[in-house]
Amino acid sequence: MEGYRTAGAPRAGKGAVIAAGRELGLMLIAVLAYFAIRGLTQGATADALRNASRVVELEQLLGIHIEDRLQALIIHSHALVTLANWVYIWGHWPFIAIVAAWLVLGHPGEYRAIRNAFLLSGSAGLVIFALFPVAPPRLFDPNLIDTVTEHSRSYRVLQPPALVNQYAAMPSFHFGWNLLIGLGIIRCSRRAWVKVIGVAAPAAMGLATVLTANHYILDLVVGAAMALTALYLVELARGRRFAPWRPGPWLRPFEPGRADAA
Repeated sequence: MEGYRTAGAPRAGKGAVIAAGRELGLMLIAVLAYFAIRGLTQGATADALRNASRVVELEQLLGIHIEDRLQALIIHSHALVTLANWVYIWGHWPFIAIVAAWLVLGHPGEYRAIRNAFLLSGSAGLVIFALFPVAPPRLFDPNLIDTVTEHSRSYRVLQPPALVNQYAAMPSFHFGWNLLIGLGIIRCSRRAWVKVIGVAAPAAMGLATVLTANHYILDLVVGAAMALTALYLVELARGRRFAPWRPGPWLRPFEPGRADAA
């Protein structure tokens, strides 16, 4: 595997810009390939509705099927609906792109770890989308409103319908990948207020995915579990062992030559 620099060691000068452009270009190609393949794994409507019913039944068993009650809190407020839509639309790919550029320029080791966790979790997600298509709440529950489609056109510009698998609700990488980006911010920033963004951004995204009726709460749980598992496996591959239930190692940048005992 490609060697890693210390998390805080930036490349210098023109070479940094070239390296950043190359890395982000490769990531863009990977993202486009991911969505192209995801679009090809569009599941049958009957299967997607049947699987959505299973997700709802499990949530009811766990006592967390509250998507309708959460949306009811904002649906009569145009300002709150707009805010939820903006978070869902602009808080995902545009936010990820900005943070990725910052990481690749100043913290290339952390960028590569998060990039590889994206690719690993996304590959596993494609298998789930193909084998277990799930209709999102907006297509399953007639009492819920698809706020993004009804109140915003921006999302269709950022993510054209041809690249969208409408039955790819489970898992939610809107939340899982924002969680990875949030960890990157927390690991690499020295400013407290920036670290707060690293916590607030994925939290806001998780809430927005439910409020806009795009994901079930269980989708968020699975998306986060897959993203964090992928990051843990990436950390193992680059020589860092730690007990996954200990919060500290998740929040510290990788330093070559140091391993956390499991």
